[in-house]
Amino acid sequence: MTAQEISSGRFVRQANRFTGMITADGSSGFTAEPGRYRLLVSYACPWAHRTLIVRRLLGLEEVIGLGVVDPIRDDRGWRFPEPDPVTGATFLSELYLATDPSYEGRYTVPCVWDTVTGTMVTNDFPMITTMMETEFAAHHRDGAPDLYPEALRPEIDELNELVYTTVNNGVYKAGFATSQDAYEEAFDALFDTFGLLEERLAGRRYLLGDRLTEADVRLYPTLARFDPVYFSHFKCNLRRLADHPHLWAYARDLYSLPAFGGTTDFDHIKRHYYVTQRNINPSGVVPKGPLLDWTAPHGRDRLGGA
Repeated sequence: MTAQEISSGRFVRQANRFTGMITADGSSGFTAEPGRYRLLVSYACPWAHRTLIVRRLLGLEEVIGLGVVDPIRDDRGWRFPEPDPVTGATFLSELYLATDPSYEGRYTVPCVWDTVTGTMVTNDFPMITTMMETEFAAHHRDGAPDLYPEALRPEIDELNELVYTTVNNGVYKAGFATSQDAYEEAFDALFDTFGLLEERLAGRRYLLGDRLTEADVRLYPTLARFDPVYFSHFKCNLRRLADHPHLWAYARDLYSLPAFGGTTDFDHIKRHYYVTQRNINPSGVVPKGPLLDWTAPHGRDRLGGA
């Protein structure tokens, strides 16, 4: 977070600087082809987490390469534990500045690096997953789910907008607020939406019914971080995720899928937030709890779906 991202006590997320598109036909200048691109992520970051989930669900592990930064970030930004074997970078900032030497914003994940042109294609996190779902369709594994079906896109997009505004980004708006009014506004909107989602999931296995979609991918990373981080660290403490029976069971249902559970690293998540964000947690002490059983039976099989 930078000082420029606070306005009248409210957190305003910086705009994404790189918004290039990878297209199936290459009309954008970046062709969807195996081995060309490198997805750069942190396991701690919820925006990056969604790209890891989609990459695995669609079987793109051998198509799109992966570079993972250390969860602890300092004033130099995200750092690779060892120099990245493909790009040679030690800090993510090197790749941003190689593409735009005048860049002055935060160096964010996820982002996609093009190994052919040696440039950053995109750090536009809302578009990276849908790009993988549509433009890389020819490279999906056999039997991969259609996470962004054309007929459901208007409903998915509408739900995603609500979830992004009040939940995904809403927890940040509460946690980084520097005025009481801004905090309470974000807090109330967050739990209002939790109430709507709890009701929605009472009678359907996934957000759009009996099929997994991009909407589920976008909600899950916030749910996974809620009790370990956002409840206390961001002061989102009206109720825990575990106090919402349907949402909590839904989150465990998703966690049971390898693409979700296998990309969820609670150690990285907790160390990143509590150690890095010293403006909120000056001591850098990482709490030991909470004690949650993500593998407990979720009982949602009765609602159908895979």
